[in-house]
Parts: sequence; C-alpha cells; structure tokens
Amino acid sequence: MVESEALWREALYGPSGFFTRGEVPADHFRTAPLVGPELAEALLVLLDRVDFALGRPDRLDFVDVGAGGGELSATVRSLASGSLAARLVVTAVDLGPARSLPGVRWTSALPSSVCGLLVGHEWLDAVPCPLVTGPASHPWLDRWWPVRPGDRAEVGAPRDAAWADAVSRVRGAALAVDYGHVLADRAAGRYASGTFAAYREGRRVTPVFDGSCDLTAHVALDACAAAAGGDWVLVSQRDALAALGLVGRAPAGGPDWLAAAARASRIAELRAEGGLGSFGWLLHGVGVPVSSLLPPLPPWQP
Repeated sequence: MVESEALWREALYGPSGFFTRGEVPADHFRTAPLVGPELAEALLVLLDRVDFALGRPDRLDFVDVGAGGGELSATVRSLASGSLAARLVVTAVDLGPARSLPGVRWTSALPSSVCGLLVGHEWLDAVPCPLVTGPASHPWLDRWWPVRPGDRAEVGAPRDAAWADAVSRVRGAALAVDYGHVLADRAAGRYASGTFAAYREGRRVTPVFDGSCDLTAHVALDACAAAAGGDWVLVSQRDALAALGLVGRAPAGGPDWLAAAARASRIAELRAEGGLGSFGWLLHGVGVPVSSLLPPLPPWQP
C-alpha cells in the first residue's frame, strides 16, 4: 500500500512529476473554472456571506488550493468589487511553477492562517493515497470502505489528513469541491473496481507512474468531513449553485438575448446532473455557522 502511494506522489509531484514540471489541468480535462466566470461569481457570493458572518474584517482571504493554472483565483480577483475587493487577498496554492497573475499571490504551501474562504477545487482527488486489492485490512478501510476479495479501493486517509489540516487553518469557511462517493455506495459494492484513473490531453488513458499523465481517484468526501469535524454540510454542486443564485434562465428575447443564452448554457453545464452538477460540495463553517452560508439543501447523492 505504501509503495503505491509513493509511486503516485513521485509521478505527480517528484522532480520530473506531471504537475511539478508545469502541466495544468486545463490541458488535459475540462474543469468548472474553465467553463466561464460563473463558478467564481457563485464563490464570491459565498465569500460575501462569510465576510458578513465574520463582521467584515480588515483583511479577507480567498485561498485557492490546488490552483493549477490559477484560472479560478484570477477570475475571483478580477470580479471582486466594492469594499470586499479593497480588503481581499487572493492566494493561489500549487506545487507547480508559480504563475504571474494580476492581484494573485502564488505559493507552494498552505498559509498558516486564513480569515475568509479556503477552496480546494478538484484538489483532494490529486492527493495520492494507497491503492489496495482485497482482501485488505486497514483501519480506514474497516470504517469507510469495506473491501471484498477481488475488490479494488483507495485508502483515503491521506486525503482526510490533508483536508483536516487545511480546515484547521481557517476562520470562516472551507470548501472542497470534487467528484467522489459516500459510504453507502462503497459498502454496496458500487465502486468494487476502485476509481483510480489517468488522463492525458483530454483522454482517459491507462495509469502509469512515469509522470506522463494526471493520476486521480474519486474522494470519500464523507470521510474527509468526519476527519475535519465541526459544522459542515455535503451537498451537490447543482443545489449549491442554485442556492448562491446561479440558475441560468435565459430571457425570451431582447438585445442581450445571445449573451444571456450563452451564460445560461454555461450555468447548465455547471449544474448538469451526471456531470459537473453532481460534484460534491463539502462546506465547513469555522467560527461561522454553515446555516448562515447555505440554506438547508438535500444531502449529496453522487
């Protein structure tokens, strides 16, 4: 188990690793920040709610963990306005080469403290973890992923630890957005083949540990939630975006119809069931009640 995690880590983050040498997700698969500015718009609504709950502090952080090419960070910075923008500090965190983005700080390590909103958008799926084939025994598997003979699984303990560490640095809110699964489905054998996969140039390919492809696996977001503890909710991106005002209804006509229709199409993609809309949003309130950030929503069903 330890060997597979080490190989995965070396392939992504070693001296010649996939991300270390400067590859970005945008070159290999489509992510929500690449669809358009609408995800950043929704996160700014969430950030404003966090800001209000914190009492409008003198400094407000937006921290983008696993920033990739920095698209989300740059868009949040450019769209922020008013008093929030004047107090906003945007930090992109990634192990790849630093990028020059107006108004964005770039770092390879998590800040020691965050007052505002920390977002890990498709970050945890790229945190390497042990790969197993059953029968296998591990305390994490015993609790979170019962493995039967012949089953394959990923031991999510490193993701739990990474997320708990990130949340522990925050005063405000921490949000993980990722594709993943929950215990009920794992226990029912829905993921008996595991979820470890690789992508290169927009195609799914056979995973190899040579640094030539992005290696990823779905995230046990319920386990991450329990590890970080506190006040949290786990909902779908589809529902969360609607609760933040992103519904995407195009007007019937008028001079702005074409632009509005394009925007509605982008929002539809972000909220599509079976696609990006089925991503999980794990939101922790730290010193801020989650109920002040999102209204009650149906629980996430991957």
